[in-house]
Order: sequence, then C-alpha cells, then structure tokens
Amino acid sequence: MQLLDRSKALKITPFLRLGFRPFFFLGALLAAVAVPLWLLALNGYFVDWQPTGNWLAWHRHELLFGFVGAIIAGFLLTAVQTWTGVPGLSGNLLLGLTLIWVAARLAWFVNVPEPVFLILNGLFFPLVALQMARSVWPVRQVRNYPLVLVLLVLSALNAVVLFGVVNADEALQRQAVLGGVWAVGAIMCIIGGRVIPFFTQRGLLRPHGVQAWPWLEHALLYGTLLIVLCYAGGWALQRQAAIGALFLLLAVGNLIRLARWYDQGIWRVSLLWSLHVATLWFVIAFFCMALWNFGWLANVSLAVHALTVGAMAGLILAMIARVTLGHTGRMLTPPKAMTWGFALFNLAAVSRVFLVELNYQAGLGIAVLCWSVSFAIYLYCYGPMLWKARVDGAPG
Repeated sequence: MQLLDRSKALKITPFLRLGFRPFFFLGALLAAVAVPLWLLALNGYFVDWQPTGNWLAWHRHELLFGFVGAIIAGFLLTAVQTWTGVPGLSGNLLLGLTLIWVAARLAWFVNVPEPVFLILNGLFFPLVALQMARSVWPVRQVRNYPLVLVLLVLSALNAVVLFGVVNADEALQRQAVLGGVWAVGAIMCIIGGRVIPFFTQRGLLRPHGVQAWPWLEHALLYGTLLIVLCYAGGWALQRQAAIGALFLLLAVGNLIRLARWYDQGIWRVSLLWSLHVATLWFVIAFFCMALWNFGWLANVSLAVHALTVGAMAGLILAMIARVTLGHTGRMLTPPKAMTWGFALFNLAAVSRVFLVELNYQAGLGIAVLCWSVSFAIYLYCYGPMLWKARVDGAPG
C-alpha cells in the first residue's frame, strides 16, 4: 500500500504535492508586490483605481489575511503530515484551495457582487481549519487542538474585517485586524516554542536541546489569546494600565524563553540567527505595547509594526527559507544571497519601526525597498525548488 501511495504521490505535479509549495511561493510573491503598491497608493498614485473599500482597507486585510494567511496555511498543511502521519492536502484539493486564495486576492480589484467578494475572502481560513481538524482529530493529537482554535478565531476576525470593509466601518476593521495580528502572535507562540529550540539544537549539532517549561509555554499562549480577546472586544484600543501590565508580563516571559534558547553559535548560521532575531522583535513588540498603554510611548504604530514587520514577517522569511530546503530534500544550507536577504529584511524592520520616527519618508522608502528585495531574493533562490520535485526523489 505504501508503494501505491508513493506512486500516486509522484504522479502529482510537484507544485501541488504539499501545501508549502504553492502557498510559500504565492505568499512571498504577494509580499514582494503588495508593499510597494501600498507605498505608491499612499503617495497619491492610483487615485482613480481603488480596491474594494479603499487602499487602507486592502493594505490591512491583505498583509494579514492574504500574505500571512498563505504562509500559515502552507506551513501547517505541510507540518501536520509530519506531526500526525496523516497524508497532507495535495493534488486537486490543494489546487482548489490555492485557487480560492488567488480568487480572493483578485476579488479586491474586480467589481464582483458583494456576496461573492465576502465568500471568496471568507472561505480560506475555515477550510484550512477544517483540514487541520481532519488531520489531528482522528489521532486525538490534543497538543495541536489550539492551532485549530486559533484558525477558527482568525476566521471569525476575518469575517468581521470584511463586514467592516463592505460597510465602510473603519473602526471595526482596525479593531478586528489588530485582534487578528495578535491571533497570529498566538500561533507564533506555539510554533516558535516547538521549532526554534529544536532547529537550534540540530543546526549547531548540540547533543541536547533546551527543554521547554510547560507552565511558561501555557502562560504565554493563554496570555496572548487574552490580548486577542481584549482587541476583539474593543477594550485594548484605548490605553489601559491593566492591559499594559499584561503586555509587560508577556514581554518578560518571551524574553526569558528567548534567553533560554540562546546559543552564541547561532551567529554562524543565518537560518538560526534570523529566527532568534525575529523572536527578539516579538519581545520588542510586547514591551512597546506595554509602554504605549502606560502612556510612555506616543505612537502605537511603532509597536504594531515591530510585531507585524519585525517579528511576524521576519519569522515567516526565516521559516520558509528553512522549511523549503528541508521539504525539498536539500541540505539545510541556504543560498548565500538569502543571508543578505535576512540582513536586508531586518534593515527594513529597523527602518519601519525606528527610522520613520526621525524621517518618515526616508524611513518608509528604505523599509519598502529592503522588504521587497528580501522577498524577491527568496523567490529567485527558492522559487525553482518549490516548482520542481524533491532532489532525493521522495514524494512531497
């Protein structure tokens, strides 16, 4: 039976053999194109060409639920096969899910009826959650149930954002998008806690990895989910000392966890330091949110972009660079250009979070340029790997 399954898998076009292939490629492509497009729109271009809602609504939704959503789907739909032994989504079913994602991106710029727009943009996350549930439930893999829960939370928040878009309710959009951003933060807590110490151990050939403290992992996850609830309920949109205290506790907890993972050898391996630096941005985001809630930071955008650019997109770029190598049967040594990509990306994060406070136009311009080039480097170096069969001849 195994030989039959392998034979069937090898007949599938390589691009559709596992979820990471189409969704890493398309997600990185959207990231590389959407941010420069947003900058042009911000500077007064495309006045006569508007997506559904407006450019701000599109920017908020597409960078979170489009770009980040694609990478989350690609990673989870691939990893769940390893975690459970249940075959991952592939072939025509994966093609169908991919086409839904593509159609949703196009629907913003095509004058489709409102119900069609809502269905196309609202369908993706529930389908990913359903596939995850179908994989983890039969084997009763309780440790992965929270991932299904967070995907359902993202589905609900996405629906709220879309409702805000079609009803021109900017406040509702902002509220739900910020909830969605921190829901992704909850996924980062789960996945980061699992893979970063493991990757560090394997990458540095250490005999033993850092053992997780379950109480800390649970506290960070549930604390972050509490933040999601605070945003979803609208309580976190204004400065609150109690919420600031929660952010501060989570910042300290994440810093402790990052310090436990640290090994000075990571600076020799770009696939490792990129993960650790992204996690440091995560800590910075929590600290900045605490400072804003205490009234000691004027601009909350600094904190939000430390999370969305530095931490979230930084972790994405580091993860897809490693996962693509591993799941295409290659040695875990990235192309040299990718190391420059990681460096440029972090320059983008520094520029978007800090330099814009000194010179807005220069900081934003540098951030957009470095962001787009870093994802373009990924596409150039890794795109052929995603489209071609594994080098070791295995399915997947």
